[in-house]
Amino acid sequence: SVGRAVSSCCCFCVQVIRLEGQVSRYKAASENAEKIEDELKVEKRKLQRELRSALDRISELEASNTHLSKRLEKMKANRNALLAQQ
Repeated sequence: SVGRAVSSCCCFCVQVIRLEGQVSRYKAASENAEKIEDELKVEKRKLQRELRSALDRISELEASNTHLSKRLEKMKANRNALLAQQ
């Protein structure tokens, strides 16, 4: 009957309003999550650049250390040779 139809219509209207509110909240949460994801991607790229730079610096320092160690060994050998001559 008409009363029941009106009552059902009101229930549906209330449900639609409630669901629209949920959709709105989920959409806002999704947009916020995407924003955070973008920020994290930027931070990850920055950290990866810093890591590559640090690894390059480590390689340079290791090469320099090897070179200086060899020079030091040569200097010690030369000193020992000079002392042996005296």
